[in-house]
Amino acid sequence: MHSTQTGGGSTPPLPERTQALLAGLPRFSVMQTGLSLLALAVVAGLAWLRKEHLWLATFILLLLPPIIGSAGLQGWRLLLQWLARRPRLARLLPRRRNGWRLSWLVLAISLAAGSYLALRAYLAWNARHELLGLTGEQALACALACGALLLGIPLWQAQNQAGTLQLAHLKQAALSAELKALQAQVEPHFLYNTLANTRYLARHDPQKAVQMLDHLIAYLHSALPDMRSHASTLARECELAEHYLALMAIRFGERLSVKVAYPATLGASAMPPLLLMSLVENAIRHGVEPQPGAVHVEVAALAAGSHLQIIVSDNGAGLGTTVMGSGVGLRNLRERLAARYGGNAGFDLRTGAHGRTEAELLLPLKE
Repeated sequence: MHSTQTGGGSTPPLPERTQALLAGLPRFSVMQTGLSLLALAVVAGLAWLRKEHLWLATFILLLLPPIIGSAGLQGWRLLLQWLARRPRLARLLPRRRNGWRLSWLVLAISLAAGSYLALRAYLAWNARHELLGLTGEQALACALACGALLLGIPLWQAQNQAGTLQLAHLKQAALSAELKALQAQVEPHFLYNTLANTRYLARHDPQKAVQMLDHLIAYLHSALPDMRSHASTLARECELAEHYLALMAIRFGERLSVKVAYPATLGASAMPPLLLMSLVENAIRHGVEPQPGAVHVEVAALAAGSHLQIIVSDNGAGLGTTVMGSGVGLRNLRERLAARYGGNAGFDLRTGAHGRTEAELLLPLKE
């Protein structure tokens, strides 16, 4: 148990704009193509043996347009991949929106061509065997409708999913940019207060002034490497929290006692940088500063099943409308968790046992 307590190469990747488009287009393996052709041959053979000529004609009418439409989309996919693999031609790749429009155009042309061929074959077959089937207009409508249902709906769903994924990526990029902005600066209010306290102590208590400078140097030494990092560990974040709380303990004197504790076996557990610090700073700002008298702030971490549970608690001013920056900090924290972990992480701010304010983080032990 760690515990401290104080009183006080090869093939170039596809362009991003092409990846979402290719993900929505049909992909056929050799086995899938072979099995599909075998199934068609079996059904056609049964219709032929039973001399169900109208059945066979209708079968061809309905399946030929989707087959040709799929072939058209597959050819479009291969063309995009071919262009993407050639740097000199990659500039010809369509943008995301135009790419989907061209995909729909390819599908429409392929279905129109397939429906025309299917109609000609259907009418010729019926005339040869003197069958009474659908009229030309009815047959053409059926062929187009079948192709649109079998290929149009999946393509429309893929386009919607790609749009949703793009919005999620944009949101995650915005949160990442916001985090970088937060990481690119050390809060001036904190630095000003610390330096002002150090100057005061240098005149009245030089020994404590040295301690404060030592903790400030240690805090900056731990914090600065995380400014451009996307990942950290529990041990690193707790070390940062320890130095920060040690500075606050010197600032508030005997009025503040702190404790940071976590099992050494969990020290290497991954977690986002500065996430714990936002909760610790919140406990000082909204729990300690407005509360007269002694306040105890505690950071504790443990394994809770498949999750890492971190609780920052204090017996200070308690929950109020100003907690976590009137809700903005809380919302940003939850958005960071959702962007990184989806629904596999959680945050809760509550009044716990003995009236203590508890901020609980639940993070997956293995991402």
